[in-house]
Amino acid sequence: MSISVGDRIPAAKFRVMTPDGAVEKSDTDIFAGKKVVLFAVPGAFTPTCHKNHLPGYLEQAAAIKAKGVDSIAVVAVNDHFVMGAWAKATGGEDKITFLADGSGEFTKSIGLEFDLNAGGLGVRSKRYAMIVEDGVVKTLNVEEAGGVTGSGAAAILELL
Repeated sequence: MSISVGDRIPAAKFRVMTPDGAVEKSDTDIFAGKKVVLFAVPGAFTPTCHKNHLPGYLEQAAAIKAKGVDSIAVVAVNDHFVMGAWAKATGGEDKITFLADGSGEFTKSIGLEFDLNAGGLGVRSKRYAMIVEDGVVKTLNVEEAGGVTGSGAAAILELL
């Protein structure tokens, strides 16, 4: 069963790259007392994620934050080195927090994992976006098809 609107984000640990190396961030660090837009991608640098999903959030970051959002975060079942490289390659370091869920523990705990082993990608996250206020899910848009519609920046901006 997957997480739903009204549910609290479960306890989680993520890794985030900083100029001084990787640091651990907890669910409390990220969500407590804050309004956060969290979106997930199946993988950093993968075609749809890199060319269609992330760019909208980079372009709309200021507009999203102007609606009272404290931070925007992207999570993927990738290690912190890959997520750090993705942040640098896209110029997103100062706009979005790139959360590494390397073992997929967070993704599995919210029930939004899916198996891409047949394609050589392992277990990954479904594509989704949520608005989280003080650790509670207020909006959750999970993509059922391969595109970026309800989980894109434009759709989330309309909901804020």
